[in-house]
Amino acid sequence: MNFRNYISLVKFEHTVFALPFACIGFFLGYYENTELSFDWILLLKMLLCMVFARNAAMSFNRYADRKIDKKNPRTSKREIPSNVISPKAALIFVIANCVLFSTTSFFINTLTFYLSPFALLVILAYSYTKRFTAICHFVLGAALATAPTGAYIAVGGNISIMPILISATVLLWTAGFDIIYALQDEEFDKSQSLKSIPVALGRKNAMMLSSFLHFVVAVLLVIICFYGNFGIFYISGATIFSLMLAYQHLIIKPSDLSRINAAFFTTNGIASGVFGCFFILELLL
Repeated sequence: MNFRNYISLVKFEHTVFALPFACIGFFLGYYENTELSFDWILLLKMLLCMVFARNAAMSFNRYADRKIDKKNPRTSKREIPSNVISPKAALIFVIANCVLFSTTSFFINTLTFYLSPFALLVILAYSYTKRFTAICHFVLGAALATAPTGAYIAVGGNISIMPILISATVLLWTAGFDIIYALQDEEFDKSQSLKSIPVALGRKNAMMLSSFLHFVVAVLLVIICFYGNFGIFYISGATIFSLMLAYQHLIIKPSDLSRINAAFFTTNGIASGVFGCFFILELLL
């Protein structure tokens, strides 16, 4: 029962958003560092870092927002507001996952370990940004964007242009779909003086900005294709990814937000998984 509660607290199923991009960064590390031999143990360490970092980020977000969540009818039944998990237990869970993340990074390589505090700072700081800035969606994007670059560094202990381009894609993709997700809390956020793009720009303009960000994502995917001289597998994955981004903007209207969950969870989850599989196939084959 307790285990299931913590799985629910961190929305473990949403790992699908960033995990494919972390795997892309990992396999790209071997693709660009051809002198290295594939290490399954390193892959396991990378995946553990991914899980620990995300557990820390999500549980800290729930801890930081516990009073806000209790006031919001949409979130009042979350684990902490409904007393399924106490704030103290949630905070201990955050600390434990931060320690596990840093410890695992130590056994990867020196650069990964030295950068781990900065990664934790970004993914934890996001939880407070909506209290003072409407660009909180971009901070969330930056948090998820650490996944491909971090995984690439884990392999070779270095960095290159390609993982940075992929991280930029993740940042804008995440910011775009988080703006859509924030539409459903626009009125509540206004009542609590919380910041978001929908609050700052209004529903229609927020949706236009989200569409523009996803258009830039499609452009970045084309740039990555030409820069990496990739072929049919990458092109297929990037095309499907772009079409699914377009689809979520077709099913969400300013006057009808009833399909937000379909756009946010289903569409983006499938899009990232498909893109990750095709991209990795391109690198392997």
